[in-house]
Amino acid sequence: MAAELRWDDTEDIAIALTDKFPEQNPLEVRFTDLHRYVTELPIFVDDPKASTEGKLESIQMAWHEEWQDRKE
Repeated sequence: MAAELRWDDTEDIAIALTDKFPEQNPLEVRFTDLHRYVTELPIFVDDPKASTEGKLESIQMAWHEEWQDRKE
């Protein structure tokens, strides 16, 4: 995993979120909460205001894929 996370580090953010919230179904997370979860990750260093709906959606889908993989 990267030493620092930015909005475009979709896969690394997904791994970090799955580690932090292993039981959380990512598809049940509102974008406002997802934004907070990402920006509260200890190694997240990007500008919180630089997120977009598209970036959050990409993170949510990557998180869902990682979460599904770990459930199997």
